[in-house]
Amino acid sequence: MFSPPQPQTPENIWRSQLDQFVKSHQQELAALSWGLWLENGDTQGTIGINLKPTPNFVYCPIDAIEKFNERAENRLQEILGLIKHYKPETEVLMIAIGKDQIKLIYFESQPTPPKCFEQLGKDVNTLLDEIELGLSQILN
Repeated sequence: MFSPPQPQTPENIWRSQLDQFVKSHQQELAALSWGLWLENGDTQGTIGINLKPTPNFVYCPIDAIEKFNERAENRLQEILGLIKHYKPETEVLMIAIGKDQIKLIYFESQPTPPKCFEQLGKDVNTLLDEIELGLSQILN
């Protein structure tokens, strides 16, 4: 079933801003995703981006997402399925957390996340700083 796009309001405009950022920074997000995977695997949970008060990366433990899904009347089942079957060597999966809303960031990376990480040649902390700064500039 098709649901019409939400009207652009101050409460949800961040979604389209985030979409534009993701489109123009896929290689950096893929490199960061792979770098964090190398450091932690899935032991910390799914990568999240807490957008308020300023964008910063966090981890979302699976049990917290499952509890949120229960409170949201199982509306996050698809997200849970993607998390369960996530392939870090080919995909990017992150959860953006806005004011009382979440948004899934999910795409197959071309080139692959390991190749993006190698090509950019930046460490995880540098990637975190650069992406957080970029997000701050477009979302504030």
